[in-house]
Amino acid sequence: MKGRESGMPEEAYWQSFFDADGVLETLFSAGTMAGDLVEFGCGYGTFTLPAARRTHGMVTALDIEPQMVDCVRRKAEAQGLSNVRAQVRDFVSQGTGLDTGSQAHAMIFNLLHLEQPQALLREAHRVLRDAGIVSIMHWRSDIPTPRGPSLDIRPRPEECQSWLQAAGFVNIELVNVQAFCPYHFALIARR
Repeated sequence: MKGRESGMPEEAYWQSFFDADGVLETLFSAGTMAGDLVEFGCGYGTFTLPAARRTHGMVTALDIEPQMVDCVRRKAEAQGLSNVRAQVRDFVSQGTGLDTGSQAHAMIFNLLHLEQPQALLREAHRVLRDAGIVSIMHWRSDIPTPRGPSLDIRPRPEECQSWLQAAGFVNIELVNVQAFCPYHFALIARR
């Protein structure tokens, strides 16, 4: 099930909003990158490939769009990244298909405006091992941005914190990523 307002723009335009390396360096310094990682909604691989370069574990990159998955596979192959497993998956309706407790880190970027954000967080909680980390990033709702879903469906950091707690996460922390993506806020939490 494709989520509301979840289409991707042209790739160069999309990439212009993020310093993915800076974001991941900030988020992963606050957490850990040892072990396997799952990315909900990999898109063009903006964060997939930098994450794969930062871990020796397997990066499972999921997306509902076959062309996005093909794009990530081609890029990973061209960059010699053998630890990327890109899969077409409707994780909103079907879950990730990953084993319970199998992941060290889960990335959920620009997705919590979907109709059932708590379901995504519960699935992330399920697949994370004990003390595993979820990193959340989303378009800010307190300022106009050149891209992103409608302001009225964007979650606020406080909502995300509440949803994370309800899903069973602890040690929820707001992480400042403004230097690398001024239109976003970020959170990390532990299972």
